[in-house]
Amino acid sequence: MNIAIQGEPGSFSHEAALKFAPEATILPCALSAEVFSAVDERRVDAAVIPIENSLAGSVVEHYDLLLTHDVAIEREMLLRIRHNLIAVPGTRIDQIHRAYSHPVALAQCRHFLKQHPQIEAIPYYDTAGSVKQLMELRDRASAGIASAQAAAHYGGEILTAGIEDNPENYTRFFLIRPRGDMAADPAPDNVPDKVSLAFTVENRPGTLVDALQVFAGQGTNLTRIESRPVHGQPWHYVFYADYQLSSPDTADAALALLARHCSMVKELGRYRAGRRDG
Repeated sequence: MNIAIQGEPGSFSHEAALKFAPEATILPCALSAEVFSAVDERRVDAAVIPIENSLAGSVVEHYDLLLTHDVAIEREMLLRIRHNLIAVPGTRIDQIHRAYSHPVALAQCRHFLKQHPQIEAIPYYDTAGSVKQLMELRDRASAGIASAQAAAHYGGEILTAGIEDNPENYTRFFLIRPRGDMAADPAPDNVPDKVSLAFTVENRPGTLVDALQVFAGQGTNLTRIESRPVHGQPWHYVFYADYQLSSPDTADAALALLARHCSMVKELGRYRAGRRDG
């Protein structure tokens, strides 16, 4: 299987992709839009995208891209995010004066950085990219904060493992495919029990309440709802929702009823809810 990811090899998306498909060939892309284009054009079989972090919140760009591209969510994973201080092999931690990483990763390692005031935190475009840079430069005064996958991929040494502040740090990843390529009969351990969808309502009193009442009336558990602005229509919003399935018929009934109250409804995917990794 060929899987597209956004970011450098060795990123958390790379780690998630290999958990979905251990033998996969990874296509790194600089931009998220390129990931979705690779799926659209069938240059890859699938893509793996982060959609939400338990501490930092949603990856809103990916919601927008799911709405505008003809793809569907096939599987979900909750990946435990473990940040590591990675350096050129043989480097001692007292030699490190700079730590590069993505701003979100740096923010999630404040306690470690406070304990090591000699290390300056420097924002970088990508967690794995920070390790790639220091290994290319062989810079023993610098380190990267990234995944164990990045250390393994670029040959770095983990000086300190698990430096994140909060152990309850998980990222939801989706495995997405072209909508027409979805398996009609999923494996028994992958029978869908969750639905993600997007919908819009008319801008008048009571329309959102009517839409939400559909879920309550079907006895479904709405686990998440988030709004995003409609591009080109100020003060109009798309609502993204996740709900649990009691049966496939529940999903079909909810979609049919939502269509009566909404100006647009799009199912983004039916899939098995992810379980926490580690």
